[in-house]
Amino acid sequence: MSQPDRGRPDRDGPLLTQRAAIVFLLAALAGVGATVLAALAGNAWPVAVSVGGGAAASAVLFFKEIIG
Repeated sequence: MSQPDRGRPDRDGPLLTQRAAIVFLLAALAGVGATVLAALAGNAWPVAVSVGGGAAASAVLFFKEIIG
Protein backbone atom coordinates (compact mmCIF):
# COMPACT_ATOMS: atom_id res chain seq x y z
CA MET A 1 0.00 0.00 0.00
CA SER A 2 1.56 3.28 -1.06
CA GLN A 3 1.29 6.43 0.97
CA PRO A 4 -0.54 9.40 -0.54
CA ASP A 5 1.45 12.37 -1.73
CA ARG A 6 1.22 15.10 0.90
CA GLY A 7 2.22 17.94 -1.38
CA ARG A 8 5.95 17.69 -0.69
CA PRO A 9 8.26 19.08 -3.32
CA ASP A 10 10.57 16.67 -5.09
CA ARG A 11 13.70 18.21 -3.61
CA ASP A 12 14.45 19.01 -0.01
CA GLY A 13 14.69 22.65 0.97
CA PRO A 14 16.42 24.27 3.91
CA LEU A 15 15.02 23.61 7.38
CA LEU A 16 15.40 27.27 8.38
CA THR A 17 15.41 30.45 6.38
CA GLN A 18 18.47 32.66 6.56
CA ARG A 19 16.55 35.17 8.65
CA ALA A 20 15.52 32.54 11.20
CA ALA A 21 19.07 31.21 11.41
CA ILE A 22 20.47 34.69 12.09
CA VAL A 23 17.80 35.37 14.73
CA PHE A 24 18.51 32.10 16.54
CA LEU A 25 22.28 32.59 16.29
CA LEU A 26 22.10 36.07 17.80
CA ALA A 27 19.73 34.84 20.51
CA ALA A 28 22.08 32.00 21.40
CA LEU A 29 25.01 34.40 21.62
CA ALA A 30 23.00 36.72 23.86
CA GLY A 31 22.00 33.80 26.08
CA VAL A 32 25.56 32.52 26.42
CA GLY A 33 26.81 36.02 27.15
CA ALA A 34 24.19 36.55 29.85
CA THR A 35 25.00 33.16 31.37
CA VAL A 36 28.72 33.93 31.54
CA LEU A 37 28.14 37.39 33.00
CA ALA A 38 25.74 36.02 35.63
CA ALA A 39 28.22 33.29 36.57
CA LEU A 40 31.07 35.80 36.84
CA ALA A 41 28.88 37.97 39.06
CA GLY A 42 28.87 35.18 41.61
CA ASN A 43 25.56 33.45 40.95
CA ALA A 44 25.31 29.66 41.10
CA TRP A 45 25.31 27.85 37.74
CA PRO A 46 21.61 26.94 37.82
CA VAL A 47 20.73 30.59 38.38
CA ALA A 48 23.14 31.71 35.66
CA VAL A 49 21.66 29.25 33.16
CA SER A 50 18.16 30.44 34.03
CA VAL A 51 19.24 34.02 33.42
CA GLY A 52 20.75 33.00 30.08
CA GLY A 53 17.60 31.17 29.05
CA GLY A 54 15.49 34.21 29.82
CA ALA A 55 17.85 36.44 27.91
CA ALA A 56 17.81 34.09 24.91
CA ALA A 57 14.00 33.98 24.86
CA SER A 58 13.80 37.75 25.01
CA ALA A 59 16.49 38.07 22.35
CA VAL A 60 14.49 35.91 19.93
CA LEU A 61 11.55 38.30 20.22
CA PHE A 62 13.81 41.34 19.94
CA PHE A 63 15.83 40.20 16.93
CA LYS A 64 12.74 38.89 15.16
CA GLU A 65 11.34 42.41 15.20
CA ILE A 66 14.61 44.17 14.37
CA ILE A 67 15.71 41.93 11.48
CA GLY A 68 12.97 42.28 9.10
